[in-house]
Amino acid sequence: MAIERAAVIGAGLMGSGIAAQIANAGVPVLLLDIVPKDGADRSAIAKGAIDKLLKADPAPLMSKSAAKLITPGNIEDDLDKLKDVDWIVEAVIEKLDVKQSLYRKLEPFRKKDSVVSSNTSTIPLQTLIKDEPESLQRDFVITHFFNPPRYMRLLEVLGGAKTRPEALAAVSDFGDRRLGKAIIAAKDTPGFVANRIGVFWMQAAVNAALDLGLTVEEADAIMGRPIGAPKTGIFGLLDLVGLDLQPHVDKSMREALKPDDAYQTVRRDFPLMETMIKEGYTGRKGKGGFYRLQRNGAEKVKESIDLKTGDYHVSDRARLESADAAKGGLKVLVTHKDKGGHYAWAVLSKLLRYAASLVPEISGDIANVDLAMRTGFNWKRGPFEMIDQLGAAWFAEKLAAEKLAVPPLLKLAAEKGGFYKTENGQLQYLGTDGAYHPLKRAEGVLLLADIKRASKPILKNGSASLWDIGDGVACLEFHSKMNAIDPDTLDLVKKSVAHVGKSMKALVVHNEGDNFSVGANIGLALFAANIAMWPMIEDLIGQGQATYKAVKFAPFPVIGAPSGMALGGGCEILLHCASVQAHAETYMGLVEVGVGLIPGWGGCKELLLRNQPGPKDPKGPMPPVAAAFETISLAKVAKSAAEAKELKLLRASDGITMNRDRLLFDAKARALQMLAEGYKPPEPKELRLPGPTGVTALHLAVDGFRLQGRALPHDVTVSAALADVLSGGATDFTTVVTEDQVQKLEKKAFMALLRTGPTLARMEHMLTTGKPLRN
Repeated sequence: MAIERAAVIGAGLMGSGIAAQIANAGVPVLLLDIVPKDGADRSAIAKGAIDKLLKADPAPLMSKSAAKLITPGNIEDDLDKLKDVDWIVEAVIEKLDVKQSLYRKLEPFRKKDSVVSSNTSTIPLQTLIKDEPESLQRDFVITHFFNPPRYMRLLEVLGGAKTRPEALAAVSDFGDRRLGKAIIAAKDTPGFVANRIGVFWMQAAVNAALDLGLTVEEADAIMGRPIGAPKTGIFGLLDLVGLDLQPHVDKSMREALKPDDAYQTVRRDFPLMETMIKEGYTGRKGKGGFYRLQRNGAEKVKESIDLKTGDYHVSDRARLESADAAKGGLKVLVTHKDKGGHYAWAVLSKLLRYAASLVPEISGDIANVDLAMRTGFNWKRGPFEMIDQLGAAWFAEKLAAEKLAVPPLLKLAAEKGGFYKTENGQLQYLGTDGAYHPLKRAEGVLLLADIKRASKPILKNGSASLWDIGDGVACLEFHSKMNAIDPDTLDLVKKSVAHVGKSMKALVVHNEGDNFSVGANIGLALFAANIAMWPMIEDLIGQGQATYKAVKFAPFPVIGAPSGMALGGGCEILLHCASVQAHAETYMGLVEVGVGLIPGWGGCKELLLRNQPGPKDPKGPMPPVAAAFETISLAKVAKSAAEAKELKLLRASDGITMNRDRLLFDAKARALQMLAEGYKPPEPKELRLPGPTGVTALHLAVDGFRLQGRALPHDVTVSAALADVLSGGATDFTTVVTEDQVQKLEKKAFMALLRTGPTLARMEHMLTTGKPLRN
């Protein structure tokens, strides 16, 4: 069965977020809630939720236009609309009687064979549908989303004994392909997979911080990036999730788990948290939590709570040697002699031992558990991957030496040499049967990590590599720090284009880093500028322009396949690709003005071309110039691939992939399709630009911003240089301007700005602080 229309019942934070993600997938969705008591507008709750979606930051909607796909309503007047819906998601309060009452209300109205799912995280499936008619039981599943639904990739899915396999398969496939989720086939156990382990982790981490006398900053400094968790750490995470949620989660886990479960021994009451909740300190959504922001005049001051006294003080950066030592790996961290090392061992020894005791109870295999923790809690590694980094045998021996029980599965891994291994280029995981099994990918999933395990690069240097991904298609991977583009990157781009032109059919530009590319390596440019190596910088600009030009006019299709940030020079290479297949969570922008520069590798030229009027658009040279100027001068960054299309950083014809694991496969398929259609490279285009009259018009706009205080002195200087480039220099509308001529103007303006003190100050400030300097 196919899911073409959906409904979400419950317009709270989670329900409206699920509706938003369904709309992000381009699927019409009903959003229903109760009728408010005042009755003035019977659908006011759902309408209000949509208004909040449009204002929220981070944005639940990938484009504001997606909100048009969400239809508000209420469960008194609009249940008849469910006859056209293929999937109904229940996301109401976690009370069994409320949910079951709702199911009985829905049953007479829903479409035959439509799937009904609950977003519950605490109530077992069998309890939910007990005594419900068989017609519902056969169509009922649990779909447990993680908050916020747009950004958290995990979706735990499970069915009951009577659930139709087709219903489970339809929701799983829709969640994977259309919603971009990592699907975990969970079992009907308390907390399912991720929360079962995650809740234990949070409890163990809080306990150990209290027992060892750590401050909240010290605890978070260890339970964050050093162990591969987000930088929020543990207390920052509790603030983010909401302190008031924790007692409810603890109660449900305590009541659902067996008396001998390790959670029952690790959990304890936390009087300070109880007091904080009573006083409204429920985290970021309240007056603050373990951290809070206080105003000191115009300045915001971050404060943290003393875990012993409950008093707040100015938050101070934790200084623990173990946090820095963790760069050497988890084993270095947990064996470090300072209190951070003791803390890491106190938490991880319990956490990893608990995880190893839960398979196969919560999941049939360890790979599912690791995937759940990576995508549900944003860990870099799942618990079994952490054990392998420590060394399974070493970990088991250390537990035994401390007279702690070693779970059978961990003993098995210690004997076998670990939970994972690579055999003939294939990643394998250890099963509960004692054998290693190949980690199979779903159809339509192609990961560069798997290609790299099984082969060697065609070309490689310190910043980039070229890989054969089959069917005559190559993949160019950036792998410098943050995938910044430097001379080595450009050199391999050039060599890759030459190699594919001689020996292969098509090229995909893609990597599996957190970000596609943060742009040019400005540290290198700043160093060269500080010692006046102007010819070297000018050569680098010329090299970038020539390289990207070779990408654009290659005799074969070059497909960009970005995910995460694609900024500056990283955005510019995508602008030169024949086509782009972007992950939905791609954040593109030409942001050079933030460091006092303008795009120098063809970004100005390409955005001018993207904004050229069509046959039915208004004629005249200024509209495309003004549009490109606005996007570049304001350093606009698209917050999704959908927004990138609105800014014309992506073409209307470019593709969007919701599930990142499917991105490389989709990009390769796009390349092969273009070849099958007889791909031919584009012809160079000619522009007609306004020249000095355009510069004057743009100067007037910038001067208005200056008078309002929105543009500072160097902003005016940078904008003037940008206006000259986009207007075509000394030209007018009657004269043809070539692409090469615009690039010459780009280079000239770039070099002139680089020689100014304010630009160098902006570059240095960005490198030092990571934030733009306003000067």
